[in-house]
Amino acid sequence: MNLIKIVQRGWDAVGVGDFDTLVADYMENMRFIMPGQADVLEGRAAFRAALDNLAELLPPGFEITSLRQIQGEDEVVSIVEWKSAKVAGSQLSVLFKFNAEKIYEERWFIDTEQWKSTF
Repeated sequence: MNLIKIVQRGWDAVGVGDFDTLVADYMENMRFIMPGQADVLEGRAAFRAALDNLAELLPPGFEITSLRQIQGEDEVVSIVEWKSAKVAGSQLSVLFKFNAEKIYEERWFIDTEQWKSTF
């Protein structure tokens, strides 16, 4: 299976607020590692619950302006260009690790100082 299609389906689901469709592609015991790499959500239920507060987790005016995917053997990296009320443009990356066709880890890589300053 083309893992990029799974990741893109997730980004599309986020775009329309369909979080149940998003989490269906994750393993039950998945991990979500947030910017700064210190905060970790364990399990699909905790991840799904956090999505209900997504607007509060993102900087004011957050908008994805471009999205590219790169696929490895069992992983996909999303290169995300974004802007917000305080940042005219920046980039971040998200690593999705797969076991078969299910995501078992999602890890965000971002300039945490810039991210903090956007709030």
